[in-house]
Amino acid sequence: MPLGAIHLQFHSSGNHYVWRKVTSTVHNIIVGKLWIDQSGDIDVVNHKTKETCQLKFSPYSYFSRDVARKVTGVVTDGEAKAHYILSGTWDDKLEYSKIVQSSRGNSGSEGKQKTVYQTLPSKLLWEKYPLPENAENMYHFSELALTLNEPEEGVCPTDSRRRPDQRLMENGRWDEANVEKQRLEEKQRAVRRRREAEAVEAQDDGKEYEGYQPLWFEKKVDPISRETAFVYKGGYWEAKEKKDWKKCPDIF
Repeated sequence: MPLGAIHLQFHSSGNHYVWRKVTSTVHNIIVGKLWIDQSGDIDVVNHKTKETCQLKFSPYSYFSRDVARKVTGVVTDGEAKAHYILSGTWDDKLEYSKIVQSSRGNSGSEGKQKTVYQTLPSKLLWEKYPLPENAENMYHFSELALTLNEPEEGVCPTDSRRRPDQRLMENGRWDEANVEKQRLEEKQRAVRRRREAEAVEAQDDGKEYEGYQPLWFEKKVDPISRETAFVYKGGYWEAKEKKDWKKCPDIF
């Protein structure tokens, strides 16, 4: 089940979008062909303009005549007037159509009266890139997914791309990667045990134990979702420009 809200803010325009993920379900974990499905509703809200995009991810059903992985949606303004409808699938493409007229139709299966939209011809909004050659030998990853773990010069020592067991695995050195993975996990356990001991000692002395604090983020209550979130507080890009990483902990 998804937890927490996702924020996307454009500083130049001030548009601030907030939404929550739908439910991802993995089928046939133990037996059969592994496959994943997305289902549920998403409300993407622009908190500057109050515009909303309501998306519905239809769950797969063997008995349904609908196309698999179907997504439908409607975009409304701050007064709840519909302007666009969306349709497509979450793994292939999404199209939008401008609404020119709307009217009340027959009642649906739940007794609610449906709205019928007359629209202009649809236009392509998003389409997935074709997979690279030999994708079946690379877990069907896209070109973007294949490059996410590529090494980059000048990043901080705690960057996940610097994790040594992961790099050994990508280079096909499986036995060494497994040994390195065990070393890293034991190192993490030792750090956790030390912090727990420090917390107990502080409690015994009647002192407040602050514990570990992130370098680049600080915990705040989000004014929109009212949830606790970690917000970037600055410093990373300045440290990267100066190549000054002395504040970074030794985690690898």
